[in-house]
Amino acid sequence: MQRVVSVVAHLGFRLQALPPALCRPLSCAQTKIFGSDRVKLMESLVVGDIAELRPNQGTLSLFTNEAGGILDDLIVTNTSEGHLYVVSNAGCWEKDLALMQDKVRELQNQGRDVGLEVLDNALLALQGPTAAQVLQASVADDLKKLPFMTSAVMEVFGVSGCRVTRCGYTGEDGVEISVPAAGAVHLATALLKNPEVRLAGLAARDSLRLEAGLCLYGNDIDEHTTPVEGSLSWTLGKRRRAAMDFPGAKVIVPQLKGKVQRRRVGLMCEGAPMRAHSPILNMEGTKIGTVTSGCPSPSLKKNVAMGYVPCEYSRPGTMLLVEVRRKQQIAVVSKMPFVPTNYYTLK
Repeated sequence: MQRVVSVVAHLGFRLQALPPALCRPLSCAQTKIFGSDRVKLMESLVVGDIAELRPNQGTLSLFTNEAGGILDDLIVTNTSEGHLYVVSNAGCWEKDLALMQDKVRELQNQGRDVGLEVLDNALLALQGPTAAQVLQASVADDLKKLPFMTSAVMEVFGVSGCRVTRCGYTGEDGVEISVPAAGAVHLATALLKNPEVRLAGLAARDSLRLEAGLCLYGNDIDEHTTPVEGSLSWTLGKRRRAAMDFPGAKVIVPQLKGKVQRRRVGLMCEGAPMRAHSPILNMEGTKIGTVTSGCPSPSLKKNVAMGYVPCEYSRPGTMLLVEVRRKQQIAVVSKMPFVPTNYYTLK
């Protein structure tokens, strides 16, 4: 079954006069970090190895606090134009911006060369197996040379200054297009003229990201969850682990070798769909955890979910119970992603 043909989503419009079908709350924030000390600033806030990023390469990373909790997830791209391009969640925008601005002022007071600019851009996500084919007709750049988590600035449907990044939060191939606000409606309208393209709301994107085992901030991860508990240890740069120079490192790094009390796991069941806040129980009926996200999987025709359980119950194949509508049903701990990802990697 083909999960997506092509989807255009609307993850960042700041315009007021939009067609009703495109009106949605702001779902992302875009920031430019510049100056010779831009990497120093970003690495003082996130767990990833930003210094190792090649020109126009990006990475998913995490803002963390001194207790090891996740303040937000974000994408950081090292652009060839000499700045870092940062995309974070709009739901965390005020605290993210304050966090970055405070660090900018701190470093500037130390004589460091760093600054921050908030971009007034929209962000369109074009996702699915034919996404690149659809977009290729509107750009001069060869998208076959743009692998997963890399980006380039190009003209798209006559709109100049667009940053096209080969990424998305669906598990499928696709791009996110950062477009100047004045050109957002034109670009979205041009994309929708292609019969391959359909509008998708947040519910469609939620089922796709859940099938791909991707976290939703505020549901599956938060400031009380460490990257190790959230099964996001892969975001910790090797050099950063050794240096232990990111916020919360004294809590997080020891967890890599020791035990944590709980871990995020995938769950699969038949019957009624598991939903956020559903209790997870062991086979003796004792509550051991909680579902954080759940929905029916259109691809698998089964119900999938994520949640937190003690480590001793986190092995794939473990049988558990989930309480749905006051009834207990069997759920099986399952490997994630539930549906194999389809990222474009040039291999």
